Amino acid sequence: MAGEKDGKASRGEGGAFLPASIEAAWGLRERPTKGPKPGLSLDRIVGAAVDLASAEGLAAVSMGRVAKELGVSTMSLYRYVSAKDELYVLMQEAATGAPPELFGPDIGWREGLERWAWAIREVYLRHMWLLRVPVSGPPATPNSVAWWEQALVPLGGTGLDEGEKLGVVLLLGGFVKNDALMAVELGEAMAGSEDAPEEAMRRYSGTLRRLVDPAVYPQVARVIESGVLDRADDPDDEFRFGLARILDGVAALVEGRDA
Repeated sequence: MAGEKDGKASRGEGGAFLPASIEAAWGLRERPTKGPKPGLSLDRIVGAAVDLASAEGLAAVSMGRVAKELGVSTMSLYRYVSAKDELYVLMQEAATGAPPELFGPDIGWREGLERWAWAIREVYLRHMWLLRVPVSGPPATPNSVAWWEQALVPLGGTGLDEGEKLGVVLLLGGFVKNDALMAVELGEAMAGSEDAPEEAMRRYSGTLRRLVDPAVYPQVARVIESGVLDRADDPDDEFRFGLARILDGVAALVEGRDA
């Protein structure tokens, strides 16, 4: 099925409308037979946009800027990409890539989900601009569906129904993305400070000690006095802790099915 050449969503099987970005990701859209500049292609456009985002951040990506990087007119890009939102989807697809071979069919559900979570977190931290891409809908591009499939595979023998499996994957995926975003934002904040991470945390802890009245905020005061805010924790340790707690909850659900 070929999509509309004007970039609008087209009706697929069963009456479903396919956004232009999804058609392009699956290779369902007709490509221009003649380009305004020899060598211009959708892959080159997306590649240039990914390189730009990696170098300067997602905010630097615009149709005009990508065209400048490629040495072509902005209008020539619209023969391949209908809008910046479509370009974002294709950039996300390219940067995420297909999931690695994480496990065989006999792996336990917990280890399988752990490997999946660490793998997708690595993608986010390698391409930090991915965390800034606006959510335009549920996963529908080839690579996003492949990652979804990988997360569902280890849940196959848990006894959970399909809705529960999907809920687990959405919960885990949301945790991974939020954790990566927090790690990136904290890293950026630390980079903007002249202090080393340990010193920055000690300053923060000292500031709270001056501001927090134990009579008003007794629980916060206990955390401060414990000294846990005086040191910079390893982001991997924070991720490992949160991931374990989520999987503990999934384990309780699975054990309930077994009972």
